[in-house]
Amino acid sequence: MSESVQVHVLFFANLAELAGCRQLTLVLEDARLGGLMAALDARMPADLLDELRAENVRIARNQTIWDGGGALSDGDEVAFLPPVTGG
Repeated sequence: MSESVQVHVLFFANLAELAGCRQLTLVLEDARLGGLMAALDARMPADLLDELRAENVRIARNQTIWDGGGALSDGDEVAFLPPVTGG
């Protein structure tokens, strides 16, 4: 049986608006990306989850772009990064 991990989740720009917060802390029983998404699905609006799953949203783990592979560790920071536009 695996131990639960605590992760800090950050949302930026429109993702923070949809989430209603810029950050939250979650305790995960499943420390993989799927477990994180399931935990978010249980407590966040559906429109946020749709946005988080969009192809152009990047995920960073401890300030490094993450492909979702491997397990999260206790204390990890996971940030959801929307596409950036400039002008």
